[in-house]
Amino acid sequence: MRGSANAEGRMWLGGQDPLKSYVNACGGKQAVRRILVASNGMAAAKVMMSMRQWAHMEANLGSSGILEFVAMATKDDLDANAEFIRLADKHVEVPPGKNVNNYANVDLICKIAQAQKVDAVWPGWGHASENPKLPAKLKDLGIHFIGPTSPVMSVLGDKIAAGILAQTAGVPSIPWSGDGLTAELTAEGTIPEETFKKACLTSVQQAVACAERIGFPVMLKASEGGGGKGIRMSQDKEELEQHFVQVRSEVPGSPVFMMQLCTGARHIEVQIVGDQHGQVVALSGRDCSTQRRFQKIFEEGPPVIVPKATFKEMERAAQRLTASIGYIGAGTIEYLYNATTNQFYFLELNPRLQVEHPVTEAITGVNLPATQLQVAMGIPLDRMPQVRSFYGKSSWDTSKIDFMKDDYVYPKVHCIASRITAENPDDSFKPTSGKIDRIKFQSSVACWGYFSVWTHAAIHEFADSQFGHLFARGGDREEARKTLVLALKNLEVVGEIRTPIEYLVELLGTKAFRLNTIDTSWLDGLLRERAVKVKYEKLDVVFYAAVLRAVRQFEARDVDFAEAIAKRRQEHKRER
Repeated sequence: MRGSANAEGRMWLGGQDPLKSYVNACGGKQAVRRILVASNGMAAAKVMMSMRQWAHMEANLGSSGILEFVAMATKDDLDANAEFIRLADKHVEVPPGKNVNNYANVDLICKIAQAQKVDAVWPGWGHASENPKLPAKLKDLGIHFIGPTSPVMSVLGDKIAAGILAQTAGVPSIPWSGDGLTAELTAEGTIPEETFKKACLTSVQQAVACAERIGFPVMLKASEGGGGKGIRMSQDKEELEQHFVQVRSEVPGSPVFMMQLCTGARHIEVQIVGDQHGQVVALSGRDCSTQRRFQKIFEEGPPVIVPKATFKEMERAAQRLTASIGYIGAGTIEYLYNATTNQFYFLELNPRLQVEHPVTEAITGVNLPATQLQVAMGIPLDRMPQVRSFYGKSSWDTSKIDFMKDDYVYPKVHCIASRITAENPDDSFKPTSGKIDRIKFQSSVACWGYFSVWTHAAIHEFADSQFGHLFARGGDREEARKTLVLALKNLEVVGEIRTPIEYLVELLGTKAFRLNTIDTSWLDGLLRERAVKVKYEKLDVVFYAAVLRAVRQFEARDVDFAEAIAKRRQEHKRER
């Protein structure tokens, strides 16, 4: 009888449904095979590549037809020749323009999911990925949402509520407007309103009083903000009074809170996954301290700046928090870490997969989109072969793993990632758009990369500025850094857009980055002082200067030619 076998000899019989056989063998509940990808760009491309790779290479389910992907695509994405459309089994065209018309439109997503008869919806990151209305409506339709439940997403989507929950679970918190508040979730899955209001700031006077209590400098935040919006740092009372008005206007209607600014801090993340059986695993973590205006530039893991014993405390705290609220799916606990005092503080919990998740995949060997899929199928975490391998267990054994007590095998590799964006480093990193004639990059064992567009494509005005991501691995941090520098130097992007590739190479070569003495304010400081300058090859400068001069000469000739034609037409009229 025909079939397929994994490395340990497990056979999925050809006469049966291989996916169902796999789910049954792993103690799951139901097969999920037809998936609507409610996202575009990098997220959509990555999920299809990852889940297909898992199905074929890890689960040995066959080379094709096991998983089916339906993609949503705007005319802008179609015209831009977006990579994710090619990867999908089918695409449904949706209205163009801003994401409220398409990828963030919950009603539209549910309508397509129902019409296409999908088993589940994967939301990616951004767009509708953190909108609790989506899992709620899909549940009513009998369609799985690959992520947390609506009540949990709702409470975690509010940074104030998340901070209170963190304190309740015993997670250390930095001094903030909600100091000392604890609460259990109500039957509706919310924080009691009276407790919630105690953490909010509703007037300038309240904000000033809070800042004087916890101490300047402070960070003022809108709980519903994100992506750099609704967040301001204030050094004194005068700045705070101005920033309070700005934060409220940037995110209208959002509750506002304040936290002490942890100067010299690192941004450390713990990758967690919760299953449908109450288990929560911590899959190591990442250091995302290289940031520009709160946007990550480089990500790396494991976070070697944190002593192993301290990082284990961070992981256990993250697991306690997520287990206490019944979290299901992949998520990230973010901390601020002070290397001088060796103390860490809860920042927030992101109830979705992060852009930088492949860093975790590189150091753990766990395919995160595939893990999300298996959670949706009801498979327990300690029965997933890749998770078991990470803990040094036999892939197909059924022995229990106590994720709150047992330790995983510490990663033997280091990974540093670099985001590739369509931004102009010479103009305050403003986003650029336009055609891409060619992208030249060769993945290797040491450095892997993926892109949302390739040759003869484009970055349109509604697209995310990030269109690529490189992941360099090495035996230690320095080896990974050198590998990434070489990969960036060999990356070639030709077209109408601008990229900061040369600038990234210079950043990786700075003394502070090499010695790992950076913090979250490091890059903004360099930009403010213009301390890092891109070095251009002399021959390149000469070449581009010659091209520019030639273009200007042609433009001047065109003007002369147009004027001559216009003059000739006037003479012709007079002759008539």
